[in-house]
Amino acid sequence: MLSELLEKLAQGLDARDVPYMVIGGQAVLVYGEPRMTRDIDVTLGIGPEGLAKVEDLMLTLGLTTLPESPAEFVHQRMVLPCKDEESGFRIDFIFSFTPYERQAIERARSVQVGNTKVRFASPEDLIIHKMVAGRPRDEEDVRGILLKTSVDVPYIENWLRQFDQALGRGTLERFQNLRQSIHKRW
Repeated sequence: MLSELLEKLAQGLDARDVPYMVIGGQAVLVYGEPRMTRDIDVTLGIGPEGLAKVEDLMLTLGLTTLPESPAEFVHQRMVLPCKDEESGFRIDFIFSFTPYERQAIERARSVQVGNTKVRFASPEDLIIHKMVAGRPRDEEDVRGILLKTSVDVPYIENWLRQFDQALGRGTLERFQNLRQSIHKRW
């Protein structure tokens, strides 16, 4: 059921010329340790001005919008949460506007899901997303990715350094400590 939904989303976004990448738990399943997740996070290569394309896709796929006022919600939060009633999966369409997000979408990797190529965030960009989010579950996901997948560490560190400067966080240091803890175990 999940594979079919990912295929439909990818086909629908491609048909509407909306660049995208799947992030979050579904992307972790591609590069890291398997875990249970009942949602799909999709970063879109469009801003809120592209909401009509997403609403058209939702209508075509029979997805239910969760906020009462979708346009207002998207303009305030840059995300449109919806639900696939058939599977029970929640889908968050995340509207992007930063140069980093646009670059990450360009770097996304096509992965065969059923009969369709679905674009997933690269492992490096997934790690960046997870480290910036900074929840314990995200750091565990990063640990699993680092244990299973070879990554471009300088690329990750460059972007984390930039996010730290913009957000005033210690994301780069947490990433470096996480990497060191993995190397100490082996």
